[in-house]
Amino acid sequence: MRKTVGLLLVVFLVLHFNHHVVLRSDCFTLDAVPSNEQPYRTAFHFQPPRNWMNDPNGPMYYNGVYHLFYQHNPFGPLFSNQIYWAHSVSHDLINWTPLDLAIAPTEPFDINSCWSGSATILPGNKPVILYTGIDSENRQVQNLAIPKNSSDPYLREWVKYTGNPIINLPEGIKNDDFRDPTTAWLADDGKWRIIVGSQKDKTGIAFLYQSIDFVNWSRYDSPLHQVAGTGIWECPDFFPVWVDSTKGADTSVMNTRVKHVLKVGLWDYSVDYYMIGNYSPAKENYIPQNELTLSTLRYDYGKYYASKSFFDPVKKRRILMAWVNESDSEADDIAKGWSGLHSFPRSLWLDQNQKQLVQWPIEEIEMLHENKVSFQNKKFEGGSLHEVQGITAFQTDVTISFKLTSLEEAEELDQSWSDPQLICSGMDASKKGKLGPFGLLALASNDLSELTAIFFRIFQKEGQYVVLMCSDQSRSSTRIGLDKTTYGAFVDINPQHDEISLRTLIDHSIIESFGGGGKTCITARVYPSLAIEKEARLFAFNNGTESVVISELSAWSVKKARINIEETISCTDH
Repeated sequence: MRKTVGLLLVVFLVLHFNHHVVLRSDCFTLDAVPSNEQPYRTAFHFQPPRNWMNDPNGPMYYNGVYHLFYQHNPFGPLFSNQIYWAHSVSHDLINWTPLDLAIAPTEPFDINSCWSGSATILPGNKPVILYTGIDSENRQVQNLAIPKNSSDPYLREWVKYTGNPIINLPEGIKNDDFRDPTTAWLADDGKWRIIVGSQKDKTGIAFLYQSIDFVNWSRYDSPLHQVAGTGIWECPDFFPVWVDSTKGADTSVMNTRVKHVLKVGLWDYSVDYYMIGNYSPAKENYIPQNELTLSTLRYDYGKYYASKSFFDPVKKRRILMAWVNESDSEADDIAKGWSGLHSFPRSLWLDQNQKQLVQWPIEEIEMLHENKVSFQNKKFEGGSLHEVQGITAFQTDVTISFKLTSLEEAEELDQSWSDPQLICSGMDASKKGKLGPFGLLALASNDLSELTAIFFRIFQKEGQYVVLMCSDQSRSSTRIGLDKTTYGAFVDINPQHDEISLRTLIDHSIIESFGGGGKTCITARVYPSLAIEKEARLFAFNNGTESVVISELSAWSVKKARINIEETISCTDH
């Protein structure tokens, strides 16, 4: 059935794209921004050569090449009402080469912007893109594009379907409340499915659509899921995860060995939340095991939004990326000439307890490792501070694991302390406790007037131990006018049996931290004025009164990747 559907689909698409609307690609080069004039531009995180960037769009692997599209204003460093799809390619997910713009607002169905969407590889190895267009009447509608030449592994030119939009605004939905189609999945009945984010009367909605030919779509009677009071759902993602493996599953996998993740971005809060549950395509029924609330599961408890995942068939894994916006002002963005980063790619899988996801930097980062330093079994008395030397502290990958020897000394967690972020804000790294704070001081200046503290505290609550993880930006810069929010979250580990581990990627103005082996992730943007380049330092510390043992610390300098440094790719290089 699937082979028949695939053949019919390819024929249908060819017939219906015979009159092209083409955005040309001329294989050009631009001047790269000198890194020595831009201390906050990163060394190994994805960002554009210049100007505004937000959501990752349509990531995929096709004919030996990884593709990443992203929301982009090519004319300036601020958000615009004319957003394009920019396009970069990679062979290793580390080094990225920019291509010409892939999709531009040129037609009545997208004239006011080409917003976020997804890529799907159809049977016969045919890539297609679904994206939201803001049409001439400022309505959000869903559109289709295919490569002009699918034999080009770089997919440099894209053709818009002349019958766009393929999905119109549903009746009763406001013009600007219907966006961001997901990667499609194919069920055993031969029908493709996608969801599109929406809302009605503050009820967040994941509308479900079905299609045989990928062009004619019908809305299912009931949404895949909806939750009252959550506002607009945008940038949804829906994919399977194995219950018994850390490998990734293709989006169309449906069997008893998988659960399904529904991720939604809540625009009102700029936060990505996710649910884990059971999906039945026969009943079009999704039952989450954790309902969506503002205290439910998040990919990341810091600055991390509009995330997008894709299945990597090369290494059989699911990879996740997200937009990490700026924490400085628009005036700063104009002065820099750019705005926005993407998180470092993460592998994602279901934890053994099947209650949450685990995320970890992709293994390719090891290509950039150099100058390793390490030590083991170092006892840290209360008040200890140890500088990690021999690495480039401005761009580094560091892992540290702690053993606790006196858990009975853990303080009682006040019953009124339910919000971990508020606890971290009220009990920053300078506040002594018993078991904690202990962790890392990143991007620290020589006099410690600037530092970002990533640390843990251990509490007792109702006979159980509670692990709190914090990322404290309150002293991250001596500059004023910055967002220096402190972030926090609990980590689902038992310190009686598990070491408390932390991995942190530090890259000029972004700090990504992974606690408990990737169970809790916190991303921060910081802009030190003293702790930059060679003046940046890295410390391990324990500011609790009880001693802890560093069972192991390993750190590497991270070499600079080639990210969107323009170079000419031959237009005949297929």
